Amino acid sequence: MTVDPRRLRTCLGHFATGVTVVTCACDDEPHGATVNAFAGVSLDPPLILVSLDHSSRSCRLLDGKPFTVNVLREQQEDLALHFAGRTAGAEVRWAPRNGLLAPRLLDVLAYLACSPWRSYDGGDHTLYVGKVEEFAYFGGEPLVFYQGRLTKVSPPTEESPWIGSLDSPEAGWLLPVPAN
Repeated sequence: MTVDPRRLRTCLGHFATGVTVVTCACDDEPHGATVNAFAGVSLDPPLILVSLDHSSRSCRLLDGKPFTVNVLREQQEDLALHFAGRTAGAEVRWAPRNGLLAPRLLDVLAYLACSPWRSYDGGDHTLYVGKVEEFAYFGGEPLVFYQGRLTKVSPPTEESPWIGSLDSPEAGWLLPVPAN
């Protein structure tokens, strides 16, 4: 079966993702790229993964360098567009550098600062795995990418399906199946 890349991209767009800006330094100058291909890999050791197009400038800048994944807040659409090269003029606020860690953005929902672990060929992308060296998360709601557009999620309510469910984050997600 031949896979049509445009149709595959449309299908993949039906999976909502958070929006991140992956940052690194080159010649001590901070750089960043908007990325929605981000995932946790392992808790022990603490590893995460980002995927960057081989042809992107960011892919070449990130190779073998520490990087930070900055998870954007719902109000940070301007930053997402700025680091995607779609618009100029967004106010970019950098946190003070912390030793050998990569630069990070201020006022994000969360960040994970990583040392390089491994990189892998992923077809037309490079998969960068980083070892988490420092992280923090703050209050707020995430910016989300869905079907080719930036959007927001609704905050949880008392009617949310996980509230009071036995299969919830509070209950540990996966519960044993009762014996018959």
